[in-house]
Amino acid sequence: MIVEYESKYDEEIKKLLVELQQHIVQIDKEHYNIVGNNYKEEYFNKTIEEIEKYNGKMYLYKENKEICGLVVGLINNEEMDTYDFRAPKRGRISELVVLNNCRKKGYGKILLNSMEKYLKSVGCEDILIEVFAYNDGAMKFYEKNGYHIRTTEMIKKEI
Repeated sequence: MIVEYESKYDEEIKKLLVELQQHIVQIDKEHYNIVGNNYKEEYFNKTIEEIEKYNGKMYLYKENKEICGLVVGLINNEEMDTYDFRAPKRGRISELVVLNNCRKKGYGKILLNSMEKYLKSVGCEDILIEVFAYNDGAMKFYEKNGYHIRTTEMIKKEI
């Protein structure tokens, strides 16, 4: 069942955010990503601040009494029209994570659909998602749900 963020879920949310970062650390071929000493508290606080600053939402997937997943969506921008770029109002999904023991049950898709519905309701015409390139599972998940690569950042190690 989808529920909106409430502070009573803070510790479970922190657990989810740490699990995601630990996964990123494991697949990071350059070994740049870490889980620093204050990661849990600092990243949680940053996430809550961004939700407030960018008119965002956090939805949680609750199974029985356990929070199994979360999605965070933000309003990325208002409509833009400049000399070199024109874009409609867009949303951004900054986090989507499902606990390992809750995966393969469709919760990620339910969370994604819930956030897409919210972003559409506030006038967003597009949704952006940044995915770590080595996160093959996430890339396949988003592609399966209609997302495609628009830009790519490349790196050259050891110059």
